[in-house]
Amino acid sequence: MPHYLLSVHSVEGQVREPMTEEDMRRSHERLGAIEQEMKSSGMWVFSGRLHQADTATVVRTAGGQTVTTDGPFAESKEHLGGFYIIRAGDLDAALALAAKVTAAIDTPIEVRPFAATSDE
Repeated sequence: MPHYLLSVHSVEGQVREPMTEEDMRRSHERLGAIEQEMKSSGMWVFSGRLHQADTATVVRTAGGQTVTTDGPFAESKEHLGGFYIIRAGDLDAALALAAKVTAAIDTPIEVRPFAATSDE
């Protein structure tokens, strides 16, 4: 079964209306229900929420030496904030799940298929 990456991006400097405690509780409840649905259907593989992009460290080689620099790799205003790796029968199933997640967290979700996985 194909694997998909559902990625959640934050936009640097974009100010969102702060959530009330009640809004936050409802959002977490909806997200918890969606995640439980993913797990019980066998779609869920792994997920994670990341710290802010300014906590990143980039590792690269230059002139045969390993060099590390602070900050995100890309000079961008959008940064990866979290992700799900799922198994879905097809792109439509992955998009349907992404629609549920984006409705729960009010943040756009990018859906990308993996090129190949070991169980395909």
